[in-house]
Amino acid sequence: MIADVKKNAEQKMKKTVEALKTDLGKIRTGRAHTGLLDHVMVDYYGTPTPLPQVANVTLLDGRTIGVNPWEKKMVSAVEKAIRDSDLGLNPATQGDIVRVPMPALTEERRRDLIKVVRHEGENAKVAVRNVRRDANAQLKEMLKKKEVAEDEERRAQDDIQKLTDRAIADIDKALEVKETDLMAI
Repeated sequence: MIADVKKNAEQKMKKTVEALKTDLGKIRTGRAHTGLLDHVMVDYYGTPTPLPQVANVTLLDGRTIGVNPWEKKMVSAVEKAIRDSDLGLNPATQGDIVRVPMPALTEERRRDLIKVVRHEGENAKVAVRNVRRDANAQLKEMLKKKEVAEDEERRAQDDIQKLTDRAIADIDKALEVKETDLMAI
């Protein structure tokens, strides 16, 4: 019973950390990476479809992403979808390939992005703490129903606190890496 509560809490905390890392990957630095366009939706014959499902996304160089739609008719739709996305990118079409240059970030924009990163990190920490609170509430309920002894419940709470500390350390490490990446010129 206690093992289930701990395992469940650990899985939820890991998912929270992974979700944060995914979100941080979407925040644009000065360098190009193909994952940046993963959430861009293209109007594929009336159906919103993720860009990687209608085109081949590659890196042309360190600051340029190349998007090669599988159907020639989709070039303008892909270009429009990238332009309309919230990424602030300005794609240019060259024949069948849509080139997406990454503009250099200004110092002010970098600072704004760091604020966004820290906010995302704080949200992840709150989510981890909520998981801890829920797990501890389950343990207290089990104690109240006399399903576990007091010392077992106390030990389980300590274990859950250790899981929480580890998850928050992982979040801090991910934030530090992203902030360093954003400030690199």
